[in-house]
Amino acid sequence: MKKPLPPRTLSVAPMMDWTDRHCRVFHRQITRHTWLYTEMVTTGALLHGDVPRHLDFNEEEHPVALQLGGSEPADLAHAARLGEQWGYDEVNLNCGCPSERVQKGAFGACLMNEPELVADCVKAMRDAVSIDVTVKHRIGIDSVESYDFVRDFVGKIADAGCTTFIVHARNAILKGLSPKENREIPPLKYHYAYELKKDFPALEILINGGIKTVDEIDAHLKHVDGVMLGREAYHNPYLMAGFDARYYAGLEGGRHPSREEVVAAMLPYMKRQLELHSDNGRGLRLNSMTRHMLGLLTGVPGARAFRQALSDSKRLALGDPALLREALALSQAAQAALHQ
Repeated sequence: MKKPLPPRTLSVAPMMDWTDRHCRVFHRQITRHTWLYTEMVTTGALLHGDVPRHLDFNEEEHPVALQLGGSEPADLAHAARLGEQWGYDEVNLNCGCPSERVQKGAFGACLMNEPELVADCVKAMRDAVSIDVTVKHRIGIDSVESYDFVRDFVGKIADAGCTTFIVHARNAILKGLSPKENREIPPLKYHYAYELKKDFPALEILINGGIKTVDEIDAHLKHVDGVMLGREAYHNPYLMAGFDARYYAGLEGGRHPSREEVVAAMLPYMKRQLELHSDNGRGLRLNSMTRHMLGLLTGVPGARAFRQALSDSKRLALGDPALLREALALSQAAQAALHQ
């Protein structure tokens, strides 16, 4: 029997080139119950590409959601069905990415201009699977600043049966700003997400965008159902070490691991992955896993020594996971030297 899923009180955003399966396993050693999201996977990649490469994940990643990029209802239904078959707990439709590459595929943030199409996509996906189908979106497109725009978008998609919306509380500027600039320049309007919760109290509303501290999380949770962290979860992952105790206190398996425990938990995983990929001939570089861990000691004396050790190309080339433990020892030595 499948374990009940925890609420989406906390989650880590889908981030291209970052939240791959190795990153998610690392995050899972820090928090057991926070929801984790894949990088966006396009329907084309699943229709015409290597499905196992895109969808395979590790059992310990649960609860884990698959984010899809696409705009053809039938293709999205097929991709959602694959996601359910592979064991994902949720399928999320990307209506927030502003990159030009995504726009050329007629999906991502530009879909907010076509709420009827998004509703058709959501309905097709919901008809195809029994797991939750959710939508991640912005609050507006380009110069559209009116709250009415996002309210009407959510209302239309809710009519198609979607009950969970992840609101990145910025506009998406489709021309003239890079994806990075789109995460920083358009002003944050958290109150738009708050208003959505007031206007649609039966919907689950999660808020995303620029959130960095536990105090900020607590403030948002007074108004919405959940908080999704983005870059902060990646660059300062140990922030999440207290999430289970603070936000999932009633659930089994939660803990507040030390950094040493996180490192110890990752070593057998890394060894197993290196052995597995050496057997299948595809190869896997140690850096594919360690790169996600550079921020584990953010804010702690000795963090620089830890990052430098994990960035040593000669040591990484040896492919020995013990480098992770050695990096931690070097950081501890650097920390001890400060107190002498």
